[in-house]
Amino acid sequence: MIQSVDKVEIVVTGGNGGAGRVSFRHEKFTPFGGPDGGDGGSGGNVYLMADRRVDSLDYFKRRKRFKAASGGCGGKQRKHGSKGDDLKLSVPPGTVVFVKDGDQQVLVADLKQHGEKVLVARGGKGGLGNIHFATPRVQAPKTATPGERGEEHQLVLELKTIADVVIIGCPNAGKSSLLAAMTNSRPRIADYPFTTQEPVLGVVEAGIKTVTVAEIPALIEGAHLGRGLGNAFLRHAERAKLLLFLLDGASPSIADDRKNLGAQLALYKPSLAQKPQLVVVNKIDLPEVEGRLAEIKRLLDPLGEKVFFVSAASRQGVPELVAEMVRILAEVKEDPAISEIPVALFQPKPKVKRSKVE
Repeated sequence: MIQSVDKVEIVVTGGNGGAGRVSFRHEKFTPFGGPDGGDGGSGGNVYLMADRRVDSLDYFKRRKRFKAASGGCGGKQRKHGSKGDDLKLSVPPGTVVFVKDGDQQVLVADLKQHGEKVLVARGGKGGLGNIHFATPRVQAPKTATPGERGEEHQLVLELKTIADVVIIGCPNAGKSSLLAAMTNSRPRIADYPFTTQEPVLGVVEAGIKTVTVAEIPALIEGAHLGRGLGNAFLRHAERAKLLLFLLDGASPSIADDRKNLGAQLALYKPSLAQKPQLVVVNKIDLPEVEGRLAEIKRLLDPLGEKVFFVSAASRQGVPELVAEMVRILAEVKEDPAISEIPVALFQPKPKVKRSKVE
C-alpha cells in the first residue's frame, strides 16, 4: 500500500443484499395459505464526500478497508427487508479519486468543493422472497434467493491541495519562514534542510481579500525522478493559480537554483511552466546577502523576470510581495483543465447473477 501522507490506497465494499424469505400464510381460517416471503433489502452504498473540516488523508493510513452495512432479510407477510445504511467517508476538498483496474487507474472524481460526493461502491440487491416463485403447478414454493454481494473496489486517493499560491524552493531557502511571515500559520521552522515534511497551508488576510498559500517540501535536482522529498508533493502545484519560486539569497549559485526549480517543475508536468510565476529572493537581512544585492540582480537579470527581495525574518518587503500576489490572482482565471474534471465518472453495476436456494 502507498504510505505517503497525501496519497493512500483503500478498499471499499458495498453492503450485501439481504436474503429473501421463505414463509407461508398461517391464518385462522387459512391454515395452508400461499407463500408470503418478502424480499431482502438492498445493501448500503459507499460514498466519498469532501468535507472542509478534514485537512488530510491521515485517517486512511490507519485503516484500509471499509464496508457498508448489509440489507435486512425479508420477512413474513411480504415484508421487505430494511436497506443497509450507507457509509460516507469524509475526505479533504481537493481529493482526486481513482479506482484500480488491473494495472490501470481510472479517474472516478475530483472532489474540490465542500459537500461534493461520489458513489464508489454500490450495495448488492436484496434477494427474492418465495412469493416470486409461485406458479399454477407449484403453489407452495420453498425457494428464495440470497442477496447479491456488494461491489468491491480498490481506490487510490490523492490529495491535491487547493491553494491560490504554492511556494517552491530549494532546501533551506526559508519557505516556512516566509509562509509564517505572510500568514497566520505556524509551520515547523529550523535552520537545516528538509524541515518541511509535508504540505503546509496558511491564509493571507489582505484587506477584504483572502489568499490561501501552500508550502511544499524542498525540490532538489532530479526531484522529478524521485529524489528528495518535494517530488511526492509536486501534484499540489497543479491546482495553484500562482507559483512563487523562493531563492536563498546566500546561495552562491542563485541563478542556477532558479533554473533548476523551473526545470524540475517542467519535467514533472510541462503545463506547470505556463502558470503565472513570481521570483522572490529571501534573507536580505543577512549582512552577507545585503552586501551582494547588486550581484544577485546582475545574475538574475538575464532570466527576464521581475524579482522581489524580502526578509522573512524581519518582514521587509513582505507587504509589497503580498500586494503583488493579490494583483496577479485578480487577473488569473481558473485552469479549465481542472474545473472541467467531472464528478462520479465510474459507477459500474455489479455483475452478479441471482442464484436459487432450496
